[in-house]
Order: sequence, then structure tokens, then C-alpha cells
Amino acid sequence: MKRSPVNVLIACLLILNGLHVLASDNKTESAAGWKAGIARIVITPENSMWMAGYAMRDHPSEGTMHDLWAKAIILEDESGKRALLITTDLLGFPKAMSDRIRDRIQTKYGLSRAQINLNSSHTHSGPVLQSALFDIYPLNEEQIESVNQYSQALEEKLVNLAGEAINSIKPVQLFAQNGVSRIQVNRRTNIDYGLEQQTDLNGPNDYAVPVIKVSDTNGKLVAIVFGYACHATVLDSYTWSGDYPGFAQITLEKMHPGITAMFFQGAGADMNPIPRRTMALAEQYGGELAASVERVLNEEMRILSPQLSTAYSEVNLSLGEPPAKEDLTRMIAASSGFEKQWATRMLAELNQKKPFPATYPYPVQVWQLGDQPIVSLGGELVVEYAIELKRIFGQKLFVMGYSNDVMSYIPSARILREGGYEGAVAQIVYGLPATWKADTEINILHEVLKLADGIGISQPESKLVKY
Repeated sequence: MKRSPVNVLIACLLILNGLHVLASDNKTESAAGWKAGIARIVITPENSMWMAGYAMRDHPSEGTMHDLWAKAIILEDESGKRALLITTDLLGFPKAMSDRIRDRIQTKYGLSRAQINLNSSHTHSGPVLQSALFDIYPLNEEQIESVNQYSQALEEKLVNLAGEAINSIKPVQLFAQNGVSRIQVNRRTNIDYGLEQQTDLNGPNDYAVPVIKVSDTNGKLVAIVFGYACHATVLDSYTWSGDYPGFAQITLEKMHPGITAMFFQGAGADMNPIPRRTMALAEQYGGELAASVERVLNEEMRILSPQLSTAYSEVNLSLGEPPAKEDLTRMIAASSGFEKQWATRMLAELNQKKPFPATYPYPVQVWQLGDQPIVSLGGELVVEYAIELKRIFGQKLFVMGYSNDVMSYIPSARILREGGYEGAVAQIVYGLPATWKADTEINILHEVLKLADGIGISQPESKLVKY
């Protein structure tokens, strides 16, 4: 049958219109869900240099057990709002470095501090960073220069890593759930080297293993973001490693070839893996943690709707009175190591009439991924913060410590009263002029509540709390 030119034209127009509608539908479908971009880079020092975390070490590194990594995931919700998590096999970011990295990412990629989280696994088998805990390391000028060069290169790598993640963004699905693992032991209430004699382990503890599963639109696993609250201090050797979190990530990536496993540290400042000090134990704990994550992946997880909210602030935490000149003089005469070095520096600053800071700008960050709330706090956060925050917001809450700035231990009000390393000594290790004041915990919790309320995170009706 012969068709008229008019009929042919109409048919073509109908086909073109149908293709346009189909393209629009596909675009809408693509834009309707989560998107994510993932990137990773090795950050193992190329040369021998001083290792972070232990004052007892007396010489630089001697090799590599396994590589150290920085890994990034950028999340984008259906409205285009983004959040960037960078996890690292490092002891912790000092404020000056963290500020520079986040400022550069904001300038280059338009992400605010509310949208960026720099988290450290707190491995004690990584490198010393610039201006971090310098009082405890006997560094000479050559070693200090090596630290500075590594730190500057690391900053550049992390900024570029953020860009690589952004450039790889694609549609995904997100799921969340808490698992459980009992690796951690509260080091304030249990005997480290006498655990074999104990028949009971004392708390407080938080055994949760928070897990976020990232799958492509076909359901194929792409990435796993998981955490735990426990010091990465199984190992104290002179070889680079991510400690048990490193082994956990390696194990998961072997179990699921092609995926990226990212570990974040929780409120584990007073939690230790006990017993410890052997590579076999580090592998065991890493394997146990990976098994906990794998169990969660194999069970039903909550699907997260594609809505993202972020909030950030820095609350000024008060510091107590610095020691008097007479106390510092006595300390110099009676002590050695990092305590003597700290007291000597403090006395010199007093004699130069340098003012000591009365407050510290402490970072508080709150995210909401669908119905999954995440609270990220700076410093070496003790476990009671996770326990209290979960009492307020519910047990599905994820809590990250060691985020955006690791300036010292962050003790609870109880630990401040009791003292000990976490409450009264750690500020010397980190170079602060004094301990925190008694209102530290309440001020942090109040700020979390304020930020959470600002982005619509609700408390269970039976647990409404005001600070």
C-alpha cells in the first residue's frame, strides 16, 4: 500500500515523540534514586619514617605488612545534595591539616564542611602527620622534614581522591543495618595483660557493627562502608599496616572481588582489642569483624530512601586552668619522655608570656541518609557517647569518632571525675595546656541535639532529652 507524504511525516513525528517520552522517563528514573562515586588510593609512605601512636618506639619504620589506604565515597540524593566520606588508615587528622583539606575540597568541588567527613581508623601502625602529637616523638630535623613532605603530599592526594570519586558517580541503591562483634574490651575496667585470669568482662561497651551496603541498580555489590568502636592497637611493630581494620577490609574485598570496603572508627577511645600484640591476632580480629559484616549483608537490610541532610558546627569546649610555673618546674625535674617534653614546652611558653587557649573549637557533624542518622564527632571519643546518643536517638544510630579533627581524648563526665589516662593524662600526650572542664559531655550532646533537630532527625517519643 502506497503511503502519502503526510502520513509518513505524521508517523515520524509520533516515533520521535515516543522516543522523547522514553528518554524523559529514563532520565526521571535515573535521577530519582541515590548516586554514588567511589575512589581509593594507596597512602603507604614510600620511605622509612616515624610511626604514629606509641611513645615507646625509638626508631623509624622498617617495612610494610600491608598497604595503607585512603578511600572515598560521595553520595548524592534525588535532589542533588551530596556528602563525602573519606576513610583512612591513619592515627588521626590534626585540625590544621583537616581544615586545609576540607577548605580545598570546598573551593574545588563546592562541598561545605557539613558535607565532608574525614575519618581515621586510628591504626597505630601508620605515619606521623604534621603538627600531630609532636611532644611524644623524639624527632630530629630530618625526620620532621620527612613528616612534613609526606603530610603535604597526603593533602594533595586526598583532594584529588575526592575529585576521582565525584567523577565516577553513578546510580546506586543504599541499605543499612547494625551487626554485632565482641572484639572490644573496655580497658578501664579490665586487665590488659591478665585477661586469661578473668572470668567476667566489665563494661560499658558498644558491640554494634554499623554497615552500609552500596549496590548498583542491578543489585550487584559495589561497596561496603562499616565501622566498629575499638582501638586499632593489636600491633606495635615497625611495619606499616591498617591493624585489624586493615585486615577486615582486605578480607571483605577478597570475599567480594571488585568491591571497595571502607572502615570508619567509632567511639572506641577506651576500648582495646585484648589479647593483642601478634599479627595472627590482628588477622583473627579482622576476620571476625569481616564475618560480622558479611552476616549483615546476607540478611535483610533496611533500604534507604534517597534523601540526604547534613549539618556541621564547631562548639567551643572549655579547658581548665593550665599548670602553674612551679608545677611545671617540678614536673620537668621528676619526669621523662613526653611528659618532660610537654612540661618544658609549656614552661617556655609561660616565660614568653604566650597566652594559653581557654577553649577549643570541637567539630560536631550530623548526617541523615534516608532514615539512617549518623553522628560524627572529633577526637578520641569514649564509648559512653555512643551509648548515650543511642539512648536518645535509638539503637539504629551510627556513631563515628575520630572525625575531622583528633585533638585529644574526649572523656565523659564520669571519666573526667575518675581521671586516669583518658580523663587526666591524654591532654599532655596531645599537647593541650589543660584538661577539659566538667561540662564537656553536656555541651557536645547539646550541640548534637541542636544540629539533629535542625535537619529533622527525631528522637523516639519515649526518649526525648534536653541538655
